[in-house]
Amino acid sequence: MNLDEDKLRIIEEEIRKAGLYASEMQKRVHRSFKADGSVLTETDLAISSNVTKLIHDLFPSALVISEEEESKGIRDAEWIFVLDPIDGTDVYSQGMPSFAVSLGILDSERNPVGAFISAPRFGIGEESLFVSLYPGRGVLVNGDPYQMTGNKDDVKQITTGSKAYRYLDFSSFNGKIRILGSTILHILSPLLFPSVEASVLLPCFIWDTASSHAVIRKSGMDLVYYDGKPYLYDDRLLSKKPFCGSVYAGTEKGREYLRKALPPRPSLLERMC
Repeated sequence: MNLDEDKLRIIEEEIRKAGLYASEMQKRVHRSFKADGSVLTETDLAISSNVTKLIHDLFPSALVISEEEESKGIRDAEWIFVLDPIDGTDVYSQGMPSFAVSLGILDSERNPVGAFISAPRFGIGEESLFVSLYPGRGVLVNGDPYQMTGNKDDVKQITTGSKAYRYLDFSSFNGKIRILGSTILHILSPLLFPSVEASVLLPCFIWDTASSHAVIRKSGMDLVYYDGKPYLYDDRLLSKKPFCGSVYAGTEKGREYLRKALPPRPSLLERMC
């Protein structure tokens, strides 16, 4: 069964509104912490509640996975919506611009096939960014069809997490490194910027990857683990547990190069696996 696009447009508009709401709230946000030390704000909770309720109202049989809500729906649902109300909450809570409201869509085989991503203060020569991908359609960036530019097979510049130096061996990599504070934006960067070719991810959760994974996959890129295995939405990820090791985003040649040039240190594998 195909998703009703009229209903998806309602959800898309809600993600747009959520991004604007997050931007408006950023000046007066209150920073707090969860039991695991991760940052939480009132904005995360408000967006999570509103978007989750809307999805359940429009698609009652779907599974909704949100960072800030209990998962509701059956594991083998025909459609799975994966919400990150604020990806990059740490930088968001400090007033920095590189955060995103992110919704990914997985099909019944758990393939990432759709996305709505609002980054209201993170522009690409513009004041904001909105990426949309309806299942079965093409990628739109700020309303325009996406066209890739730059040679993405020749990796000279990457995005990665702020703790990458602890867990990856950089001794064989001579390129440039960019750190934004949002995994969603890290994964999207090879598509958005001509001089960024790839991204390397440290252990994170299903809501940190689902939406942007759908977008890069539609554009000819993909994610693979450090050992070359495909990045799949298995029971571990659906159970809100982080993936193990490191993951590489880019073209096939780019991923192969990075797996050799930036292997995980044993400390990373011991930490999460």
